[in-house]
Amino acid sequence: RGWHLWGCLLGLQVLAYNRHTYETVAQLLIITVVPAPGGEPPYQGEFLVGNRNVEELLPVAAQDMFLQATAGVWDQNDLHVINVTSALDRGGRVPLPIEGRKEGVYVKVGSWGGFSPCLASATSPESRFRCSLGQQPLASCYDTFSPYFSIRWCNLTLVRPPPRPHSPTRRGVSTPQLTIIPLQLQVWPSPTSPGPVWGSGVLEEEGDFQPPTEVPPQDLLPGYLVTLLVPLLVATLLCLLLGHLMCCRREGV
Repeated sequence: RGWHLWGCLLGLQVLAYNRHTYETVAQLLIITVVPAPGGEPPYQGEFLVGNRNVEELLPVAAQDMFLQATAGVWDQNDLHVINVTSALDRGGRVPLPIEGRKEGVYVKVGSWGGFSPCLASATSPESRFRCSLGQQPLASCYDTFSPYFSIRWCNLTLVRPPPRPHSPTRRGVSTPQLTIIPLQLQVWPSPTSPGPVWGSGVLEEEGDFQPPTEVPPQDLLPGYLVTLLVPLLVATLLCLLLGHLMCCRREGV
């Protein structure tokens, strides 16, 4: 199902508590969907990096290094990272606890320029057929990602802008065009209300403490007698039965 959030306001309440003092705090987040200033680039490519974890590609320095390697096969200078996702979130398996095994990261890169012939050939039908046979896809360029990033070229995904439909127009009448504007989320925290005022923890001098209710006295003697006499009676009966069997039921008597 798709969500249409144009011009909508979303409210999200977040509850948190302190494990030591058990204090609970509620925070209301107001999410407003507004158009992105620059918009998303129409050309997007998603690469699967097999020798990295997601936390290794979150720093800006690691992303800049990845963009430099991507520019060698894309031939564009306006590349920037759109999204970084762990391969575990895409159905990947947890790697074995062996040194050098990584979970894998999907990195989506965008540009306003078209794809290079190298990337186009890597996603061609012939390359997809070679990948189905367990072979490497066709690539007419040098792999600039090696040796820092191990790209799995069979998982490369390219997103191109949809072609504009040519609608028939009458003479002198213009046909309106539908423009799709990308959106971005902006989150503003709500103002926090003042919490309770904590005192010193000492009762004020207003006399002795009076409990809210009084417990009526209870007679515990019947319960004490039952608890004491019932086991003694059972033990006496067992002793008499054992003595009768040992003394009166011996062979030859």
